[in-house]
Amino acid sequence: MSLDFPTLKSLLQKRLAVIGDHALRDADPASHLKALQEVSEAIEVEHQRLRGSLPGRLRHFLEQASYQKALALLEDGGLSIEGPH
Repeated sequence: MSLDFPTLKSLLQKRLAVIGDHALRDADPASHLKALQEVSEAIEVEHQRLRGSLPGRLRHFLEQASYQKALALLEDGGLSIEGPH
């Protein structure tokens, strides 16, 4: 499966980086939450923009906010994801 959605992939990676930014979370929880909200909204905008061209499995992950699974699918074709979804 060839999945090439670089903006979506970048946004999903950024979301994980924000989640993992414990220094910001500890120092300024409001800014941390705002950064997470902004990247999550950007992911939704990109999802809607790409809606017609997304494979079903990737679309499902995005609709369910299974962002780590969506990123895994983009990074390695879903080889690390088990199950029908």
